[in-house]
Amino acid sequence: MGLIPHVVEDCFGLLKLYSDGSISRSPIIHDDTPFLDDTTVRYKEFLFNEKHDLSLRLYKPTSLTSTKLPLLFYFHGGGFCFGSRTFANNHNICVRLANVLQAVIVEPDYRLAPEHRLPAALDDACCALNWLQTQAMHENVDTWLAGVDFDRVFVLGYSSGGNLAHHLAVRFGDGSNELAPVRVRGYVLLSPFFGGCIRTRSEEERPSEGIWSLEMYDRFWRLSVPTGATQDHPLVNPFGPSSPSLKNVAVDPLLVVVGGDEILKDRAENYARKLKELEKKIAYVELAGQQHGYFIDHPLSAAAEKVIQIIKRFMADN
Repeated sequence: MGLIPHVVEDCFGLLKLYSDGSISRSPIIHDDTPFLDDTTVRYKEFLFNEKHDLSLRLYKPTSLTSTKLPLLFYFHGGGFCFGSRTFANNHNICVRLANVLQAVIVEPDYRLAPEHRLPAALDDACCALNWLQTQAMHENVDTWLAGVDFDRVFVLGYSSGGNLAHHLAVRFGDGSNELAPVRVRGYVLLSPFFGGCIRTRSEEERPSEGIWSLEMYDRFWRLSVPTGATQDHPLVNPFGPSSPSLKNVAVDPLLVVVGGDEILKDRAENYARKLKELEKKIAYVELAGQQHGYFIDHPLSAAAEKVIQIIKRFMADN
């Protein structure tokens, strides 16, 4: 008689990995966040990847201040293990972004770990941008994309989505010629989820903040990196010992925003500093006193409003 499988990784009780490799996910995510009831923004679902049954949600302001709207991709967070366009926090921030920025917001889902380890999420993110390219090339574009300025597209990612934003910037390069007629003008990394085998000062001095902890971040990485990889894998640590040099890689403008009290604050700051040293066009903003989740968990807060205004200026400048 075989041994009964036991839990080897547990994420909040909602995701469990067992010793025999099996996985269980709770069908209910305990999220008490109410959905914003905002009639100034409407949304619609689109299937963008039939092979993997992946959909995205497109948000559009109902009252338009321009005949040509910029478009902003929003890639959600969740340590590559959680997250969906249907979650209230993700929905609410997309509503706020569409309203304040007067932009069309596209929030794609992507495959989650550990069922689908990296680079699955990055492949799906690329697929989402290619979906927009296909739409832009159609003579009869969907009415929901009518009025979109495909020459003014931006990519924003929060947490693990911020990690994706970096790799998309490197993947498509300066000018995003491969995506024509879509033109990405800039990338925004909010509290980007990067890692590394050597601890940073902020990780050592602040191993926990709210519900998040360094132990949980390590668990997310163990569940999401390619089998046998460490936190110095290039998809985890852009400046790790095995990561390709970015010296000769031309990228579109980047904006990094992080809370001053985040465990991963130094990772974001070091990332921005190293790219600055490589003469990339990158801006770094640190919000004093803010912890991980300040942006999407409190979309109506003063801190979230400040971030949205920073994003608005970044889009206008680029």
